[in-house]
Amino acid sequence: MWGFMYGTKFGLVGNLNDFFHLAIPDPLGSSWVLASIGNIVTWEFIGYNMILFYAALRVIPTDLYEAASLDGASAFRIIRSIKMPALRPAIVIGGIFSVIGSFQLFNEPSILQSLAPNTISTYFSPNMYAYNLSFAGQQYNYSATIAIIVGLFTAVIAYIVQNSGSRKEV
Repeated sequence: MWGFMYGTKFGLVGNLNDFFHLAIPDPLGSSWVLASIGNIVTWEFIGYNMILFYAALRVIPTDLYEAASLDGASAFRIIRSIKMPALRPAIVIGGIFSVIGSFQLFNEPSILQSLAPNTISTYFSPNMYAYNLSFAGQQYNYSATIAIIVGLFTAVIAYIVQNSGSRKEV
């Protein structure tokens, strides 16, 4: 679907260019491909993150809302003092999953590679590079080493995100 939407000759971008006589830049060109993949990944996982946030909001006891309204708290004050602290763990979990997901980027560039072969190469992401080394280049040990390094790097970054997002008690 995204390949069709991003197509400049046959897709939505091409049709908009033809119909409105516009010059919308090629979403799969070298300067826009990361934004295009970012758009795909955002739409792909926004529902999952919203479920996390919705579940975190549903756990808040209604007594807190009643007490805040009796105390005369405004809607902004309720958001700042009740909802945001309750959402903090869900935001940290969503951030950790997003970091892990960004390091696992494989499907989106792999699918779009046939539409933009000059822009998306076989080493566009570390996972694509390891995959192509293993299955096209028959370099299994080097591919496994890259996969292990990416895994360790992902674990370190996820740990940093978790520590920066967790509440520090004074």
